[in-house]
Amino acid sequence: MIRSLLLASAACALAFPAAAETVAIVNARLEPVSSPAIPNGTLVIKDGKIAALGASIQVPAGARVIDAKGGVVTPGLIAPSSNLGASEISGVRETRDDGTGSALSAAFDISYGVNPASTFLGLARDGGITGSAVTPVLSGTGGGAHEHADDGVVEEMTAGAHGDGDPPLFGGQAAFIRLKAGSPDIVEARKLAVTVSLGESGARAAGGSRGANLVLLRSALEDARAFASRRAAFEQGATRDFGLSRLDLQALIPVVQGKTPLLIRVSRAADIRQALKFAAEERIKIVLEGVEEGWMVADEIAKAGVPVILDPQDDLPGSFETLGSRLDNAARLHAAGVSVAINGSRDFNNLRQERLNAGLAVAHGLPYPAALAAVTLVPARIWGQADKVGSLEVGKLADVVVWNGDPLETTSWPTAVLIGGVEQPKDGRHEQLKARYAAGDQNGYPPAYR
Repeated sequence: MIRSLLLASAACALAFPAAAETVAIVNARLEPVSSPAIPNGTLVIKDGKIAALGASIQVPAGARVIDAKGGVVTPGLIAPSSNLGASEISGVRETRDDGTGSALSAAFDISYGVNPASTFLGLARDGGITGSAVTPVLSGTGGGAHEHADDGVVEEMTAGAHGDGDPPLFGGQAAFIRLKAGSPDIVEARKLAVTVSLGESGARAAGGSRGANLVLLRSALEDARAFASRRAAFEQGATRDFGLSRLDLQALIPVVQGKTPLLIRVSRAADIRQALKFAAEERIKIVLEGVEEGWMVADEIAKAGVPVILDPQDDLPGSFETLGSRLDNAARLHAAGVSVAINGSRDFNNLRQERLNAGLAVAHGLPYPAALAAVTLVPARIWGQADKVGSLEVGKLADVVVWNGDPLETTSWPTAVLIGGVEQPKDGRHEQLKARYAAGDQNGYPPAYR
């Protein structure tokens, strides 16, 4: 019995990282992102936050020292749009909580389905990702298809996954997570945006036409305003009929009040213009995702002050609405003054592509500081987390990654990942399987077969 308790305690100690301590990272090139790089500096972490950084910072007495050995220290990477924690196997509907059926639309809250024990969290951490926006996608119903945005393109899968009913107009509400191992609740913020699609995907949700999609979106926002101003009358059945349910209308109130943005997935230049016009006329905030033809209307996006989330690898015409895709999309948008966040594959097991996509953007003209910001500070700003994470600044949460080289190079990797000042275990699924099957007992059998 005592032996069992000791083994259980040891297992818990391995699964849950130690509490925050005073840590000094030395001999490092510091990339604060919000300020110029420090070629050889020290970063001090205390009580889970960044306490000091600079070229001549003294190591506090008793601090645990991490020697970067000339490597690079950056803020933890942030995935600007993913289904991390809300989906496990793309082809198995039961493991996917990143889309809703016909019962809900804007009211669907993805945060309730986030799994802190997801096997993909460790894999993402191993790639230097410490935070992510988790964003829902449109789900087709009744003979339609389950749709998901992967690599910035909305694709169809699993026909009839949700039963009967009309496709939802909105995808639902986004959340922000921090990937701290052992935490029972990794959701940092909820209801950050309501997702919606224009272009081909939005047209399918509206019955086949882009024009119908925009008419229905305008009607939904008009209904939300009417609902907000006459809620008491609605409860008494004294209002006109609305096109959405009470829950969906309620979820759209922060949108029409300008407090919560619409995350609009859009590709074609003409559709991007419609999105900008729609936002201006409705007086709402928006964030654009995809924007494969964004370079064609870069000045217009910049003038509107709208940030974008894109995948620099989208350079081939996978559909009619992405005929203008090109590898220097990010560079051209940035040059025009657009705030650019870079995504990896939206798919949960390929988030490591994010930093490599940033490197690809640098190879095609995006300045290095802008590329590093595109995977750290810009996503943090888009999702309202920049006061906590996204850059190395005194007082911010110590979500920090130590790299053995340039983080945007394919041959570099993290040597230490800290979230809230706590060094995270290397516990990706591949490491778990290695530990389970590699070591044999006296009979040569691995632990899994004892």
